[in-house]
Amino acid sequence: MANTAAATPPLLRRVNAGKLLGVLSTAGVMTGTGLIEATGLTRATVHAVCNDLIAMGWVVELDPGHDAPGTPVGRPSRRFEFNSHAGYVLGIDVGAAKTTVLLSDLRGETVAKTGRSFQTVKTPTEQTQVVDEAVLEVLAEAQVTDAEVLAAGVGVAAPVDREGNILVDDSFWRRFDAGLPARLTELHGWPVLLENDANLAALGEHWRGEARDVDDLVVLLAGERFGSGLMDSGRLLHGSRGGAGEMVYLKLVEGVGDTAGIARTARELGAKAVADPTVKTSLRKLAVEAAAPAGDAGVAVTADAAGAGVTAELVFEAAAGGDEVALGILRHIAGRTARVVATLGILFNPELVVIGGAVATAATALLPEIEKQLATFTATPPRVAVSSLGDTIVSVGAVRHALNYVEQHALDLQLNCRG
Repeated sequence: MANTAAATPPLLRRVNAGKLLGVLSTAGVMTGTGLIEATGLTRATVHAVCNDLIAMGWVVELDPGHDAPGTPVGRPSRRFEFNSHAGYVLGIDVGAAKTTVLLSDLRGETVAKTGRSFQTVKTPTEQTQVVDEAVLEVLAEAQVTDAEVLAAGVGVAAPVDREGNILVDDSFWRRFDAGLPARLTELHGWPVLLENDANLAALGEHWRGEARDVDDLVVLLAGERFGSGLMDSGRLLHGSRGGAGEMVYLKLVEGVGDTAGIARTARELGAKAVADPTVKTSLRKLAVEAAAPAGDAGVAVTADAAGAGVTAELVFEAAAGGDEVALGILRHIAGRTARVVATLGILFNPELVVIGGAVATAATALLPEIEKQLATFTATPPRVAVSSLGDTIVSVGAVRHALNYVEQHALDLQLNCRG
């Protein structure tokens, strides 16, 4: 006969505590009666478990309230609220060029934010130091100690498997295999959860962005390199080694040819146009002004220097002003992006594809052309939107990733909260 462990009173108490905490963490102030209705537990159980959660620091009890009109007059109802300051979590985006760090309370509200450039970083040790400096900055700004941080989510631009290991088959991906999680845990003591940046972007969009209530989703990070996070029925897809959604296959797609994202493509095509003296474009004037020394617009700027000064922002600015060369570049980018979206739509059949990253705001101008061309590539085109989360798309998802960990392990975590 199989040895089946009976559900002991402590185990039942733990299960009930998890159920009540789950309800309170997503609700506002609730009465005992409301918790009974939401959980199906008895009044005695609700009050006993709430007492446990109050003692642990997860729940606070407010001044007594009164039941709804029409109910029998008696002792006022006890009122309970999730303690969103029972601890804090960090969301850290480690990109190729910079890091963005968010500190949030346990309802996911941002308490502090900062960013640091990797422009002068040459080694993994230096990268870790920059990330740690950003972490220390947000903790100091919010006057939060390491002991109050319950977990940190970290996103990197490389495939990460379910155990948090980076796939290092590509030289670009190897740049992120620098032991950052172990080092941050060593320095600060809190658990660090590593995940692919596009996967975290998908979590962030599903939680706080354009994809709320959309469970079949692709988030396309489209700045320097294309990368995608895939969600099916509300669940992230990783693949056997964390490579689900990686875009190296674009090298095989006609009309795309590589993984270069919207920002990189705009910059490179814009620089090429500016460097060609036979091309008439207002982009050249914008680039010259951008390349001129500060406060000295009269200094001559070479064609090479002007070309080097072209940014994606300048290309979009010139297009907004009606420049035909810039508009042609954007049409090319829209067509290329439509092919990328079409392949994702055909392979994964999402309801929605969200374009995110630093280019998201500018990419709004591309949507009409993307949608027009997308309809010619597939009979079932997904809806396309641009993210409203800006440069925090990955770090917001990293916060959500950390909160998921906290919710799963809440009853085992030691709180050092302010109450």
